[in-house]
Amino acid sequence: MKIKEIIVVEGRDDTTAIKRSVDADTIETNGSAVGDAVIEQIRLAQETRGVIIFTDPDFPGEKIRKLVAEQVPGCKHAFLAKPDARPKNGRGIGVEHASKEAIRNALKDVKEEMADTDPVILKSDLLAAGLIGGPKAKDRRERLGVLLKIGYTNGKQLEKRLHMFKITREAFAQAIEEIVREEQQND
Repeated sequence: MKIKEIIVVEGRDDTTAIKRSVDADTIETNGSAVGDAVIEQIRLAQETRGVIIFTDPDFPGEKIRKLVAEQVPGCKHAFLAKPDARPKNGRGIGVEHASKEAIRNALKDVKEEMADTDPVILKSDLLAAGLIGGPKAKDRRERLGVLLKIGYTNGKQLEKRLHMFKITREAFAQAIEEIVREEQQND
């Protein structure tokens, strides 16, 4: 599998995991203190080949994703579910721990930013679906992120991410139905 865009990752171990999974070039941010020179490199990559941001599914990874997306508009995004980013034995979370299959699947399901229209899914929809402000809200958001392949977000970010990736009402409703069905099976 060859990837045309340049993939932005956090570090050298992520690059190694990407390169053993697909034929691709990477830019490493070297952690969350993303310097101006790296941002310029990413801008150039975006202009010439396009960029896929593929950071760890944790707080620092999301911080890097947000910073790069703000500085370099129009990037695509690949997300790993947390279970796919955990090592088989030991601690930590990251792209470097993911299997070849999980990395390939994340790159097949790349999402494109599009924020020039009115939101389809509103805060009231998120409240009604129990995604914010309820006892199961965090678990539901985590599962929603996996089902829609948009990654995990907190309650404040969810509405924005659903809009940014143009998630349809139908896809949202199907994912909520699946979450409710799973919860009923587990009760």
